[in-house]
Formats: sequence, structure tokens, C-alpha cells
Amino acid sequence: MNIAVSKPDLTIRLCGPRGFCAGVDRAIQIVVLALKAYGAPVYVRHEIVHNRYVVEGLEAKGAVFVEELDEIPPEHRAQPVVFSAHGVPKAVPADADARNLFYLDATCPLVSKVHKQAMRHNRLGRHVILIGHAGHPEVIGTMGQLPEGSVSLIETVEDADAYQPADPDNLGFVTQTTLSVDDTAGVIARLQERFPNLTAPSADSICYATTNRQEVVKEAAPGCDLFIVVGAPNSSNSKRLVEVALRAGATKSVLVQRASEIDWEDIGDVKTVGLSAGASAPEVIVNEIIEAFRARYNAVVELAETVKETENFLVNRELRNIELTAADMAFVNGD
Repeated sequence: MNIAVSKPDLTIRLCGPRGFCAGVDRAIQIVVLALKAYGAPVYVRHEIVHNRYVVEGLEAKGAVFVEELDEIPPEHRAQPVVFSAHGVPKAVPADADARNLFYLDATCPLVSKVHKQAMRHNRLGRHVILIGHAGHPEVIGTMGQLPEGSVSLIETVEDADAYQPADPDNLGFVTQTTLSVDDTAGVIARLQERFPNLTAPSADSICYATTNRQEVVKEAAPGCDLFIVVGAPNSSNSKRLVEVALRAGATKSVLVQRASEIDWEDIGDVKTVGLSAGASAPEVIVNEIIEAFRARYNAVVELAETVKETENFLVNRELRNIELTAADMAFVNGD
């Protein structure tokens, strides 16, 4: 006789907004449309976005990821090369021009806005302070917009305390777009305290999507026994969401790339689980994780939503007449 084993009850607080932002969506669309327009291979310099699943999905369609432009074989120089959403130093398009490569720039428009803000500070004679994480592709790209020595990177309040500029009265700052809103506010406050004439950018550098995802996590996290953030370990905005969830009151918070990374033995007795996704994490993985919980729990999904995002960034002019279908993007968005 089969005795049905009842599953424990569970509430999943699903955050909205979550997952792809308009800049990530646009970057992936650019690679997909380039493959439709020009055929494989389409080369992509660095990961188009920080997500292995997305990268592998594009590789399956015919994209080839390279670290540097000299890896593109001579016989493929007429094929497009796409620059990632994080932005690139000015030296990269210059190198592409020198090699006679056809390139499509998928830099997020909000990252391009930060580049312009930094260049404006520089044009007006200010030394630029960039608040961000050393080694992140976006930071490398932003610093690469200006002559060497004209940008100083500040990561922490301690860095702000130790910073000794040549001209304390002639400084302007910008920030990486994917930082923690709260952490960055602390660094800016310390810099403004030390350098009262510090000039802010004309608009906030941290992007709307980063802010929105952090705000809804703050609302959803209190009372969560576990908070799961879908994202890659090299994704700055995803790692910040894990930190925000813990600060806001989640008992435990973890970053996972797939459902297979969830340690079911270690979860323990959970009644409420929060779920969000970084700006480069596809919705198909969010669905995969919900189904993994449903297989083990009597799970009810509650939507925790703060705002609806309606932003949409146009792809490059060369690709706007190519049709993009739901089937083209099903590998990340689901059916």
C-alpha cells in the first residue's frame, strides 16, 4: 500500500522587478540579431553579460567568445564582433578600426552615460573619482575613456579616508552602475565631507535597474528563512543583492547560478524563501528554481513587487530591420 508523503508548506516571495534589465536584454538581442543578419560566427569580446547560461546559449546559436580582438582569424574579419554590455576602453574600438573589423557596440546606454559624465568632468578640468570595484569590466571601460592618470578609483569608505588628491578643490565623481546604493552613499558622504567642492555627476550613476532590484529585495527579505539570488559569482549587481537581503533581515542569503547548486541538505526547516535574480540572470532559471522547490514543498508563490519597469533600449541601427521573435529569445525568457 502506497502512503502519500505530504510535502511541507512553503511560501516563495518572488521579487519584481528581477532578472534582465533593458541594457542586458538589448545586448543579448544584438548578438541574436547579428547571427540572424550575418550568419555564424559572430564574435563577442568578453562575456556579453555576466551569466554562463546566457553565454552557452549564445554559443549554441553560433556566437564565439574571445578575450581580445587578435583572436579573430583573418578569414572571419568581415564577420561582426560585438562589444559587451559593460563597455570597453576607447582603445578597443580604435584597435577594431585598425584591424578593419566590423563591430557592434552593445555597451549599455546607462554605462555610456557614465562615460559621458566622466569625460565632462575631465573636459572641465576636474580630476575624476570613480567609485567602483577594481578589475570589473565596467570600471576598466570607464577608466579607459580618459587619459591615464586622470581617474582615481575609490572602492570603500577607508579608501575615501586615505585618498590624497593633488587638487582637493577640483574633483568630480562618477560611480559604477551596479553598486550597492547604501554602500555607495556612505563613500560619497565621506568624500563630500573631506572635499566640500566635489562635483557630482549631472544624474545618478547607479542605474535604475540596480536600484529597483535592491529596493524590492529590502521589502521582501524581512522574515525570510532563506533568500536566493540567481546570478553569477562575477556579477557585481547579483552579489550586492545577496548582501542587501542579509542586511534587510533574511536569516540566510545565497547566490546560485542554477537549481542544481541549491544545497537541499543544508536548507533546514524553511517556511518562507525569498527569490530574486540579478540583472544578467535569465527568467528560465528563476522558473527552474521555483519548480525545484515545488518538487519538494507544497509551495505557494507570492509576488513582492515595487515598480514595473518599462524601459526599452533600441538595438544598433544596422539591426533594426531584422525581426526578433519570441522563439529567438526563448532560450533565456522561456516559452
